[in-house]
Amino acid sequence: MTTAPEAPAAPVRRRTGFTIVDTDIHPACPPAELVRRLDPAARRRYELFGSRVPAPPDVYPRVRNSGYRLDAWPEGAFPGSDLQLVRDQLLDEFDIDHGVLIPLQSHSWGAETPEFAASLCRALNDWVAECWLDREPRLRSSIAVSLESPELAAEEIRRRSGDPRFCQVLLATGGESGFGRRRYWPIYAAAAEAGLPIAAHTGGLEQHRGAGWPSFYLEEHVWNGNMMGSLVTSLLCEGVLTEFPELQVVCVEGGLAWAAPLIWALDDGWAALREDVPHLDRLPSEILREHLWFTTQPIEEPRDPADLATVIRHLGLGERIMFASDYPHWDFDSPTAAPRLFPADLRESIMGSNACRLYDLPERVAA
Repeated sequence: MTTAPEAPAAPVRRRTGFTIVDTDIHPACPPAELVRRLDPAARRRYELFGSRVPAPPDVYPRVRNSGYRLDAWPEGAFPGSDLQLVRDQLLDEFDIDHGVLIPLQSHSWGAETPEFAASLCRALNDWVAECWLDREPRLRSSIAVSLESPELAAEEIRRRSGDPRFCQVLLATGGESGFGRRRYWPIYAAAAEAGLPIAAHTGGLEQHRGAGWPSFYLEEHVWNGNMMGSLVTSLLCEGVLTEFPELQVVCVEGGLAWAAPLIWALDDGWAALREDVPHLDRLPSEILREHLWFTTQPIEEPRDPADLATVIRHLGLGERIMFASDYPHWDFDSPTAAPRLFPADLRESIMGSNACRLYDLPERVAA
């Protein structure tokens, strides 16, 4: 007599009742998939020399497993490269309505020669479209661009902007120059023309500006907000946010507690130094509150949650904060555990409604 195999247990659904939009999911394109989408010249270069990688992350201690969840490694592959595993561990597991992809590989491609960097970004976007967006309607993606060759980046933005599944343009927080400098303005012009937000994600070429490389991973991990503040200040003071009044800027993976005191300081300094920045014709706080958005992972977690509520109240941008899990990284925030961090009156909007408004996504219909 044979015994029928036991049916696998049904997955436990952790539905919260909120519309859930995860605004920070990292896909990883396998090298073979990238290479076969490159033009011949770029393919030849990649096969001969590969791509450069930023040196700093390799010179001080990092967390094990490259900073990824132990259970997020597909067999023989890299975390974020297997769509079905992402469905199993994130989209289905937490009943997520929409997910926004942020492909990090383009962050370091700014160090490549311009045409090669642009080819790599095109191939990465092609892979995302074919292997993720075509197969999973819950997903949207950021447009990977060659940051240090802005004219080519603008071409890629215009090439992708007709596809509504690409919902924003991906920027890093670390580049060769401050991202407010005019050399980068073609990127902002193309994004504004397409009606797409800019998403600034922690990382890039110069990851630890101002004081050299860190000695410990802890130093890097808690520094993200400072990098984000530097980028935001550059965009404001160089005039990007006044030149492109419709442009929206999403601060991804940089926390938010830094923003209120920065805005206070900018307002105070502007009152005395406004002749230095005549293009800023009103309080910096007024300009920034019309442009900035924030994602939650890694949101600051004080021992008393009331302190975070106070920070958000001081910031005055509760309607512009969006949930992010940062899957598949080690410090992943669960969509069921994270809401406890947020003020009760903002939980539903942070978990989904705010992102639906920014990215023009439908909200969950109540049963």
